[in-house]
Amino acid sequence: MLHVNNISFSYNTTPVLKNIDFTVNEGEYLAVLGESGSGKSTLLKIIYGLLQLKEGTIFWKDNQVLGPDYNLIPGEKYMKYLSQDFDLMPFLTVEENVSQYLSVFYPEELKARTEELLEMVEMTSFAKTKVKLLSGGQQQRVALARVLAQEPELLLLDEPFSHIDNFRKNSLRRRLFGYLKMKKITCIVATHDEKEVLPFADRILVIKDEEIIANEKTETLYNNPKSLYIASLFAEANLVPVSTIKENTDTKKQIVVYAHEFKVSETSGIQVRVINSYAMGSYYLMEGVTEEQSLFFTHPKSIEVGKKVFLNVSLEIINKRIE
Repeated sequence: MLHVNNISFSYNTTPVLKNIDFTVNEGEYLAVLGESGSGKSTLLKIIYGLLQLKEGTIFWKDNQVLGPDYNLIPGEKYMKYLSQDFDLMPFLTVEENVSQYLSVFYPEELKARTEELLEMVEMTSFAKTKVKLLSGGQQQRVALARVLAQEPELLLLDEPFSHIDNFRKNSLRRRLFGYLKMKKITCIVATHDEKEVLPFADRILVIKDEEIIANEKTETLYNNPKSLYIASLFAEANLVPVSTIKENTDTKKQIVVYAHEFKVSETSGIQVRVINSYAMGSYYLMEGVTEEQSLFFTHPKSIEVGKKVFLNVSLEIINKRIE
């Protein structure tokens, strides 16, 4: 189990993280979400030991993670970290990069392990190619295979699919996170992509304004976001006064409503005038305005700009979000 105990960190006089406290169970996948500059990457660097803590402690099981003031070479043998820089050897081949830290005393196992990892990241056909000749996305796939080569107990990934083409991301995500679950490898991923989180993450940590504002199971947080900021990390969302969508209610509370949770009606509900229509492939994202605010909602077909329609939200969603 990983224990992050009340850590704070600043770059010179600029605070980045404050009173960060959480645990991660063995074999768990924790996703760290937040806007750019929120401290996601800094948190991973601290856990790995690249940055020196002034406040707080970090333990993996009974081992304290110490920073560069104590370790000339950061990192521990049970832990691997994949940054956005990849840190590959450009003049070596793909298979040489992946097998670099495997034991040469067992050549058959080394060969089999290298082939297994290259197949997982779909780079088998590039095994003999020098890394300098690869695209950025291909290099990122090699870097993923490389950090997995020694089967770490704890894996830290910083935007692990950011350079990879969309058409290949989905299969790689399924392969990678399925592999980590099978091997019971604890994983912390800093990302801004909900597709790396919603289908795979066990739990989500949200960081904003230097602090943790949410630490919940993935399904729980998605279904009941406590703020518009949290909801917007997953999908287009709105903050709507309860009195606007529920009759005979005098509460001043507001609730988060995802765009897809609005249902369009021709007769009753919140009246909006359509001002924009955005084609999203299998559906349209519509923008409508009331006298007080702009609302986003989805619809199977485009609605003519200028047309007035009504929006409704189910009582189940309203009551759940009011609680």
